[in-house]
Amino acid sequence: MINMIVLKTTRELSLMREACRISAGALRVAGAAIEPGITTAEIDKIAYDYIISQGAKPNFLNYEGYPATACISINDEVIHGIPSKKRVIKAGDIVSIDLGAAINGYNGDNAATFACGDISEEAQRLIDATRESLYAGIKAAKNGNRVGDISSAVQQYVEARGYSVVREFVGHGVGASLHEAPEIPNYGTAGRGVRLVPGMTIAIEPMINLGQPQINIMPDGWTVKTADGKLSAHFEHTIAITADGPVIMTEC
Repeated sequence: MINMIVLKTTRELSLMREACRISAGALRVAGAAIEPGITTAEIDKIAYDYIISQGAKPNFLNYEGYPATACISINDEVIHGIPSKKRVIKAGDIVSIDLGAAINGYNGDNAATFACGDISEEAQRLIDATRESLYAGIKAAKNGNRVGDISSAVQQYVEARGYSVVREFVGHGVGASLHEAPEIPNYGTAGRGVRLVPGMTIAIEPMINLGQPQINIMPDGWTVKTADGKLSAHFEHTIAITADGPVIMTEC
């Protein structure tokens, strides 16, 4: 991760918007493909083909050794689930997809949790709360505010509803590198941390557990699961800080 925050010019933001547009499109088509019986490898191929068709490249593929286009995490998997021909999605599963695209020297990054068919009310409430916590965080991402205002907004939203925030993984800056400064935790104190200024581009990504916040990393070195085996959900947008408020760059 780059240690210095890189502010983007108007031209750079324009270039980055294309990467974000393609990232959002890939997430949309991958999510739409979810159905009982499909494998996570098949969904990964759909995302890969879409990104390539747009003239971009999947920025997760081979990033620090990651072997796929998308992270596809099911039920109690929080993040970084590796797609597999053997992993079949079933009715009632909740499926988190995290992916991004790179083009013109810039990156996009986004994630969402999808339902496979009919899911439990408990699972749906978790998905809804996680999505809304993302937008609570985005609302706090105003010029002049601080990173802690984002973090606090996410934490307060989910904890008020009885859910817990994963602390070991956080959001981040995005730009010429997939991961840049600053880190954007999903927990924290309002008024603390780096000040937000126009030209900053960040990924806000709540990872929210139905049960306790503790997680375990699986032997594959990537897949992260909830320690208590309960469900987890994940949403993410890449946004730009502007003088007129936050702009969601990965919105379809």
